[in-house]
Order: sequence, then C-alpha cells, then structure tokens
Amino acid sequence: MTLKDKRILLIISGGIAAYKSLDLIRRLRERGAIVIPVMTKGAEEFITPLAVGALSAQRVHTDLFSREDEVDVGHIRLARECDLVVVAPATADLMGKMANGLANDLASTILLATERPVLLAPAMNPKMWSNPAVSRNASQLLIDGAHFIGPMRGEMAEGGEAGMGRMAEPLDIVAEVETLLDTAPKPLAGKRAIVTSGPTHEPIDPVRYIANRSSGTQGHAIAAALARAGADVTLVSGPVSLDDPRGVRTVHVERAEEMRDAVLLALPADIAVMVAAVADWRVASASGEKIKKQADGATPVLSLTENPDILKVIGHHARRPALVVGFAAETNNVEQNGRAKLERKGADFIVANDVSPETGIMGGARNRVAIISRDGIDRWPDMGKDEVAEKLVALIAERFK
Repeated sequence: MTLKDKRILLIISGGIAAYKSLDLIRRLRERGAIVIPVMTKGAEEFITPLAVGALSAQRVHTDLFSREDEVDVGHIRLARECDLVVVAPATADLMGKMANGLANDLASTILLATERPVLLAPAMNPKMWSNPAVSRNASQLLIDGAHFIGPMRGEMAEGGEAGMGRMAEPLDIVAEVETLLDTAPKPLAGKRAIVTSGPTHEPIDPVRYIANRSSGTQGHAIAAALARAGADVTLVSGPVSLDDPRGVRTVHVERAEEMRDAVLLALPADIAVMVAAVADWRVASASGEKIKKQADGATPVLSLTENPDILKVIGHHARRPALVVGFAAETNNVEQNGRAKLERKGADFIVANDVSPETGIMGGARNRVAIISRDGIDRWPDMGKDEVAEKLVALIAERFK
C-alpha cells in the first residue's frame, strides 16, 4: 500500500539504535508519508535534531515546556494530529513509563495522551530485554493494545555481545507501518492457504545435491500477497536466500519428501498454491560419505528414483483444498503441457510459464504467465513477480466470492 499523506509521529528515544531512525525517516518519506519527529533528551546524545529535521523536512519537537508549542497545548495536538505513533528505538526507560502511566517529558506525555495506534520497535542490551521488569512492562503494553516489531537477534553495538535486543531494520518497520495503516478490504479473511516455494535439494552425498535454478521469488511473493488479502498462510519453502515474508508462517525444508510431509501437515486448507520447483528425481541411495574421484577416472553411476508429485497428491487428496493452483515451468509447448498437467494433477488453475534460459524467468525478477483453467487460457503480459502475485491473489479471491 502507499503511505501517501499519512502522518506518522516518530518518537526517537535515547539509544545507539537511534542512528537507524534517520534511515527510517527516509524510507517512510519515499512512500509518501509525512513524518513528524519527536526526540527525547537521550536521543539528542546520539543523533542531532538538525539531521532529523533535514531528513524529515519538518520541525523537530523536543521540549514539553516549549513556550511556542504549548500555547495551543502542543503535546495534545501532536498526539492527535497523526495516523500512527512509531517509537523507534523504544528504550526500556520509555517502555517503563508507558506501561506505568508516567509522563515527565514530551515523548511520554504524547504517548499517554494519544488515542492513535502505537508501534514500538524495542532496542536494548539482551540482558535488559530479558529482565523481568522489562518483560512485565512489555506484556502490559501488549495488553494495553500497543503493537511491537522486534527486537531482533544479532550483534550489539557493544563489541563481542550478541542476543535478542537489536532494533528491527527500517524496511521491516515500514512494512509493519503499512500493515497497521492498511484499511483495504481483506477478501480472503478466514481462509487458510498453503504455498510451496523455491527449489528442493536432493542429496547425492553430504556435500553434493541435485537442484534447480528456482530462487523462490514468485512463491514468496504469492504467500505475502495472500497474507495481505487476509488469508492465514503457511509457506513451505525449499532452500532460498530470501527473508521469510511478514505475516506468514514459514516452514523450511530441503528435500521433496520433507516438502510433501509439511504440506500434508498443514491441511486442512481452503487454498493450495504449489509454486515450488520440486526436483522430479532423487538419488535412490545417497552416500553417507563424500564420493571420491576414482584413480582410474571411472565415473560414478547415480541410480535415480522418482520424487513425490506434491501437486498431484494435493489435487487428489481426500482433504483436497477448495482451490488448487499449480505451476508449470516449461521450456517448450508451454500451454499444451500446462493443460495436460491441469487434468492429470487435479488442479483448478495451472500457471504456466516459459523458463528457457534466454527468458531469465527462473531466478529472475519478472514473469510472463498463462493462466490455464477448464474455461480456457488467459495470457498475462510480462510483469514483475510481485505484480503476478497480486493479480493471481485477486483471481483467487474472485473465485471465493
């Protein structure tokens, strides 16, 4: 969604993670948001109001007792004249004030006075985050209706220490802001969906495997689009280099048999979208040790056996989802092969595409697909994989009307 003209009140409190807030301002403004910054005295020890003001193109509010601001009760105006309050970073101190109704500076007073949704991005040392007092405060804030993103696990600013306490990355915070402000209809609310994505890796020995060039980009985009449409999504992902989509339950697998088992475990569901490029074969007996080159140059012989056909299993299952969508990645006779697959595998739609090397589709950012159903073929133009995902989810939602 766009954040155009949405007013985001950004409270920056005193922690080293405040430097990330500068990038957060930039990312929010890129999406059209108006960012009104508030800084605590602690925040000014890490970044300057000059930098925050330059990036936000707004006046930076710092003082509860500003004679200019408080002529019209400025802290009340700031608390109300926004669509969302974001606290990034949210320190243990500021969270403690919120949880206990304390207000002794501009930031805490705004948080006590606002009736708008509040999103907290905690950032602190792992020992502080796990402290019972902080845990109690975080639990109370959840009960009170605050939203949280993070903290994340990773290296701390103080060298040599790692754990749960890093502030969420700016783009992740932006995604959560978009979710909280998204008032679009949720046509798939109450529906359960299963999506498979990426390749599978079928071991030859402990260091080698059979795989393909699938990046998982299309499958992950579809899972995210289904979640945005309100569906409860389980994504079963083969080995990929992508982050798990937000708002999606992700199960990581490597082999085709593991993927099949995870899909069956996710049943019952209303929707199944089988996007993964599952390896058709696996080595019948993978070696437990690395296969060595032979001194005489002899080539090892690999005996292959067929992998489970996950789309066919789901398409003919006793608990078959109401809508089953399969993908047909072909290099020739794309539409003919796709139609044959539709009948053979019990799918409602087949999304067929040409993945010949010259197309750049397998592993690329764009796709050109044909939607094959029993009613005919709908050929879509070349578009980004995110666009394909949105259009496919719209088609799925239309089917459930």
